[in-house]
Amino acid sequence: MIPVRRIVATCALGALGVALSACGTSGPPGTPKPAPPGPPASASGSAVPSRPPTLAPGPGGLTPVFTNGPRTRGRTVALTFDADMTADEGPRAAGGEHFDNPRLINTLRAFKVPATVFMTGRWADQYPAQARALGRDPLFEVANHSYSHYAFTKDCYGLPTVSKDRMRADVERAYAAFTKAGVPHAMPYFRFPGGCYDQQALRTLSAVGVTAVQWDVVSGDAFATDSDAVARQVLEGVKPGSVVVMHCTRSAAPATERALRTIVPELRKRGFRFVKVSELIGAANQHP
Repeated sequence: MIPVRRIVATCALGALGVALSACGTSGPPGTPKPAPPGPPASASGSAVPSRPPTLAPGPGGLTPVFTNGPRTRGRTVALTFDADMTADEGPRAAGGEHFDNPRLINTLRAFKVPATVFMTGRWADQYPAQARALGRDPLFEVANHSYSHYAFTKDCYGLPTVSKDRMRADVERAYAAFTKAGVPHAMPYFRFPGGCYDQQALRTLSAVGVTAVQWDVVSGDAFATDSDAVARQVLEGVKPGSVVVMHCTRSAAPATERALRTIVPELRKRGFRFVKVSELIGAANQHP
């Protein structure tokens, strides 16, 4: 049996059961002016490949798991941002809590850094205009982080648990939320809430046809207030082909945007090129 992965990632640190937040698209006063996004994807899908790369199923048809790209195919790195508002956080949003970080998204645009956003369906329901803008901006790709942000195993950092018979429905409900919000091309990639999974979860999701995406670099940005420490942890961990897990939220990862201002120029100075997860998976298929 594949052991449960309990990666110490941002969505799993700090107050247990509290989901981290996601990305916005319009900044407050003082937000740096972003580079203009490209045109929206056309109805025919020409802005996004019609068949995004995925990994072949694992033994017995299990959902494949992707952690990092090839180490020898150039100095590429994928920054990923979890948008993990949980299903029960609507009252907190209604009370004024912000589950977005417009300044961070604008900074990515200003630096022209492509990124993959793993979004919960609940967040897309809460912020449909922002989800649509992210999904139509060719700088970004939107992937699935479940609808509820409930765990797919037991004992996952205090998160509520999705029952086995609801796992597939939870993932499919997230895709339905993306469609409702106007995201035209959600990717066939799934990130387990908390990074927790086991063989049963992989087997249950095999019918959905997704590639599960983990990471090999933990940014440590959850609830962090020291942007230098976050930047240092990322810079010390990145290797060619790395997938970095981060968050874009004003409340639960307040240091991330400042950390990016150090991370991006330094990695470019070292010769790294920023790519989306889809490019790393495509490279892995070509050179397993």
